[in-house]
Amino acid sequence: MRTLSICILGGTGFVGTRLVSRLIREGHRVTVLTRNREMHKHLLVLPGLSLLDCDVYDAGLLSEHFRGQDVVINLVGILNERWFGGDGFRRAHVELTRGALQACRSSNVARFLQLSSLKADVNAPSHYLRSKGEAERLIREQAGEVNWTIFKPSVMFGPGDSFLNRFATLLAHIPLVFPLARPQARMQPVFVDDVIEAMVRSLHGGTGSRQTFELGGPHQYTLRQIVELVAQLSGHRRWIMGLPDFLGRLQAFFMNFVPGRPFSSDNFKSLTIDSVCGEQGLAALGLTAQAMPGVARTYLGSFEDNARLSECREQSGRESSRISSQTTASRMY
Repeated sequence: MRTLSICILGGTGFVGTRLVSRLIREGHRVTVLTRNREMHKHLLVLPGLSLLDCDVYDAGLLSEHFRGQDVVINLVGILNERWFGGDGFRRAHVELTRGALQACRSSNVARFLQLSSLKADVNAPSHYLRSKGEAERLIREQAGEVNWTIFKPSVMFGPGDSFLNRFATLLAHIPLVFPLARPQARMQPVFVDDVIEAMVRSLHGGTGSRQTFELGGPHQYTLRQIVELVAQLSGHRRWIMGLPDFLGRLQAFFMNFVPGRPFSSDNFKSLTIDSVCGEQGLAALGLTAQAMPGVARTYLGSFEDNARLSECREQSGRESSRISSQTTASRMY
């Protein structure tokens, strides 16, 4: 495989750090643009990585950094915005994509890869899905000569995720009964490394040129089944109490104001559409999806042991931050 110069937006989060590491191992030259280089200096241990400060919303600056790049990959995404009107989602998903495309065209970048979301659509019920859908439409209509590929994964899992780990943390802090909104919502969770493999196989174009791939795991689950699996693997046995939608909406409203916003009204609206694939993009790319239980066991199975060790260390007055950091959910970027 030919060595490529690759520039990544959103390369410091859950997906990005794993993708960057994979690309470096394969010998590619990787540049990661970030809003705060000092916060992510741990990435500099990767040989040959360029980590640069950049306002990723400035198309002019992006053009400067994109010159000489073979591929640009946009991983930027937010699960919640600061306020409630959708402006935060549109800025992160639509405006940033518009600026990146403009910079790609002006800098003669040949390939553009976009990480979107399954069921993203301009008519979707949530700001998150609508803004992701608007970004996809921009790419299809305004890419010009830039050769693009869009990836639409269902919810992603893997070490350090903000999905299964978040439920494990919530289960640890909510005793006996766990109230769950939209328990019947269906998902097709996909392993983050399978998504990364799909992107790596599409770097040079080929069958992935100007294509959109829906990415899901080998099995579909209800949200209740997923939370029950997390409870079993993490050792936090709880009664999962499914909430009717009117109570689920109320729960989401109040959780809008909880620090860290683990659940929101916009999240609730996203759950009203089942996140399952119409076509399996992994199979189209010659990949076999890995199942969630086996992978999740490798990083959730020690959750309870880590929690107990942290408690012992607190009682003895020793620092426990190293253990707790292993179970803290990371942001996407």
